[in-house]
Amino acid sequence: MKLKYTYTLFTLIMVLYFVPADAQKSTKSKKATTTKITAKKAPAKSTAKPAAKSTGTKKATDTKSLGDQAAKSAADTTKGGGGAGGANGANGGSLSEEIVITSAYKPLLADAVKIRRNPDLEDKIPYKAPLTYTPLDKRLEQNSEIKQLDAMKMPAQLDTLPYNNIVRGAVGNLKTTFFEGYFGNGRDQALQVGGYVKHLMQGGTTYYKQDTRNDQIGVFGKNIGDENTLTGRIDYSNSSNNFFGYDKDHPPVKLDVAGQTFSTLGAEGEIAKNYKDVENDFTYALKLKGYIFSDKFDARESNLVLSGFLNETINQFYAGLSASLDLSTQKDSLYNYNNSIVRLNPYIKFQGTAYKVDAGVNIVDEFGFASRFSIFPAAKAELQVIPKYVRIFVEAKGDVNKSSLKDFYGLNPFLGQNLDIKNSVDKLDLSAGLKGTLAPGLGFKATFFRNTVKNMPLFVSNFNFAAGQNRFGVIYDNGTATISGFNGELDFKASSDVSVFGRAEFKNYSMASEVQAWNLPKFKLTAGTSININDKVKVTGSLLFRGIAYDQTNNALYNKTFGVNPPTTAISQISQFADLSGGVEYSINKQISIFGKVNNILNSTNQTWLYYPDYGFNIFGGASFSF
Repeated sequence: MKLKYTYTLFTLIMVLYFVPADAQKSTKSKKATTTKITAKKAPAKSTAKPAAKSTGTKKATDTKSLGDQAAKSAADTTKGGGGAGGANGANGGSLSEEIVITSAYKPLLADAVKIRRNPDLEDKIPYKAPLTYTPLDKRLEQNSEIKQLDAMKMPAQLDTLPYNNIVRGAVGNLKTTFFEGYFGNGRDQALQVGGYVKHLMQGGTTYYKQDTRNDQIGVFGKNIGDENTLTGRIDYSNSSNNFFGYDKDHPPVKLDVAGQTFSTLGAEGEIAKNYKDVENDFTYALKLKGYIFSDKFDARESNLVLSGFLNETINQFYAGLSASLDLSTQKDSLYNYNNSIVRLNPYIKFQGTAYKVDAGVNIVDEFGFASRFSIFPAAKAELQVIPKYVRIFVEAKGDVNKSSLKDFYGLNPFLGQNLDIKNSVDKLDLSAGLKGTLAPGLGFKATFFRNTVKNMPLFVSNFNFAAGQNRFGVIYDNGTATISGFNGELDFKASSDVSVFGRAEFKNYSMASEVQAWNLPKFKLTAGTSININDKVKVTGSLLFRGIAYDQTNNALYNKTFGVNPPTTAISQISQFADLSGGVEYSINKQISIFGKVNNILNSTNQTWLYYPDYGFNIFGGASFSF
């Protein structure tokens, strides 16, 4: 087998050696008879001559012509390694060189094809902006702490309210009529003048005469001068309701559902020095406000308050004095009181980059139907525990809370006549907590408090259904009550289109003489959200959850008012409830939009006051127009 492969390899080498030479001879024989010539190898630039003439005229001529062409081309046609002797030379006549002569290459050019396109002669050199380098001449600092940002000028804001006035109107399922309008003079940096009007009326179907109405109207103005700012307003409000409440499980034989009406005319004016960021600045403000309040029966109250402050800045210190003169008269069919208070609050404040301290006292002098002089602390401190994020604060304060007919009827419109008037005292209110930012857009505040209150006012039922009376009254916890608890607040602004807020209150009451803190729940939660789905659709929602509260029936006030003997007392529980509401608004264009609102979506029986539930499920909708 090895010998067989050896013969095969030898045969392949012979074929590769001799075949190219035979192929060249075969090619030239087709054109003319080629004479094998041996000649000396000519120098590079010499002309090669034939060694002998071939026989035959035609063949000689062809050979000469081919030879001349080969000489003119000055191409090296030698092949092999023969030497200078040629065929008859030193090699003994053996073939040592072979000259292959071919015709000259004549290239053929195709017909020209015209490019039917004109050249673009315009000079289009791209512009290259010159490069400039501005190195910062600033020392490298190793301090990696967060630094206070310098104040920057606010960028120009787009006018999201291109119109000065807006009116809105709606109707709903509970005989609801709603209207409001706001009017102004437009965007002016120095002068603002405007007015407003509001109307809302509803009527429930659960109880007879479960109707309410609220109307308001007012004007306001503000003038910003070079040194001072003047503000003022005048407003009037009128509201009405009926005494419709009773125990449905034990309906009375007769019921006095007489309507109640409240009217308030108020005004205020203020002058204040404009704030300027200068050293040792002196600031001041003076305000005068008052109102006249009345109901449908004989209750009347007038109030006039003159207040102001003086403040001097000395480096990081602020020293000042605030004061007020609060004059009131309160009257009903059984009394006519003068109930006035003077307050003085000297203080000193100082602050640094990570702390702020307010120290002062609150001096209160009561005069009129009651006379009392009191001094309370007025101090507050804040300390930054996590820079730019978390601050801890503590506060201690006290004050006299003046009993007001306007405030009492504003909280509970179902109060009866000749309310008891007695000022309560916040002897010492202590609070401490944390506030700040947990994450971008997420703010919080957590407060723990403990308050001591003397003569705390309480609303209790004062029913006499035998006579058709279903009003409430005011009593006071004789002694010092202690209120301790926790308040928590969260405000999350995910973006300019989404915001969520919430507030939770936990309170524990330790009363001095009363069994319970009547009609005061221990837990209350309020939350809401606002979402701009796009430029045209806005959705809002709110949640109110109120815990259990308690009220007295046949209580001491009832026994005293209606002469019940022997006295009897019973406790009624007011159930907890949740009130969920929502609204949506769609902007057709910049001037017209439509909106709808749904209240008490859960259709729960919400009793804020005993036997006086709020409205059930109700819905109303309308449109607004800007101009």
